[in-house]
Amino acid sequence: MTATGSPPEARRAVIAGLGIAVPPTVVTNHDLAARIDTSDEWVRSRTGISERRIAEPGLATVDLAVEAGAEALKSAGGGEIDAVVLATMTADRTCPASAPEVAARLGLSGTAAFDVNSACSGFVYALASASGLIAAGIFDRLLVIGADTMSRVVDPTDRGTAVLFGDGAGAIVLRNARPGDIGQVGPFDFGSDGERSDLLAIAGGGSRQPATAESVAAGAHYLKMDGKEVYRQAVSRMTDSSRRVLDAAGIGIDDVDWLVPHQANARIMTAVADRLGIPPERCVSNVARYGNTTGASIPLALAEGDLRPGQRILLTSFGAGLSWGSALLVWPELNAP
Repeated sequence: MTATGSPPEARRAVIAGLGIAVPPTVVTNHDLAARIDTSDEWVRSRTGISERRIAEPGLATVDLAVEAGAEALKSAGGGEIDAVVLATMTADRTCPASAPEVAARLGLSGTAAFDVNSACSGFVYALASASGLIAAGIFDRLLVIGADTMSRVVDPTDRGTAVLFGDGAGAIVLRNARPGDIGQVGPFDFGSDGERSDLLAIAGGGSRQPATAESVAAGAHYLKMDGKEVYRQAVSRMTDSSRRVLDAAGIGIDDVDWLVPHQANARIMTAVADRLGIPPERCVSNVARYGNTTGASIPLALAEGDLRPGQRILLTSFGAGLSWGSALLVWPELNAP
């Protein structure tokens, strides 16, 4: 049989809502200097971080994810949600995944829900997963959340990591675009290098090194990082990945209105922007106030950037794995939550 008529228009994803959540407790560099060998000047000159939000006992990743998700749903004007995708490396429990609990607490019990663990790259991976589910016609509307409580996995006495990380959550509602909608998500670029996985890792607590009294006493359940090599890898991978996304989109760097990088530290973000040729005033940064919030990093930055409908936004990220990912967005019209 010969088909007649025009083919159906390809489905595309567009952001419909945006929300964030951060713990109320602020920990400044001066607070850290009172208990570890550091200073405000040392931290700010090397990382650009002045303070971070830290979750008090009893406040966990799911709690922050629920708060951010509720704000994103309100911003999107409510409506049905077909699936919840949670990007986190600090799930409340090793098993089960945290996304189903987030869904249930948001009144979405019975909805498909799953976690994505790609550390600091997690939100971009989750965004791509949700966009693909829309493009394939499987779902029409998804809630995508990045949330982490890094303070629970960072050694509070380790100057190399304790000064970098904070806690928080950010969420978006992603839906199938309607005719005439401003905004789109993609293309994407991803990569990994498992041969360098030990550069940024938590050795204890998994199947290779299960939790024991000895492993806990040895600090095996804290995040360890080779800072110098991670810096080198992050700058190189984020820059190259960003260029591949622009090539896939058929545009140049002058066509990008904003760079929204993973908020690892100011030196990494500046180096990536410099290599790409993006001036500082076109790079969104809130790392000074929140530090590195891992999966929450990019959505927190999106919420605080001066983004306007129709502008092109370049996202790029790098994290443990090693993993990296970049994406291009055309910013939509959003309602305030």
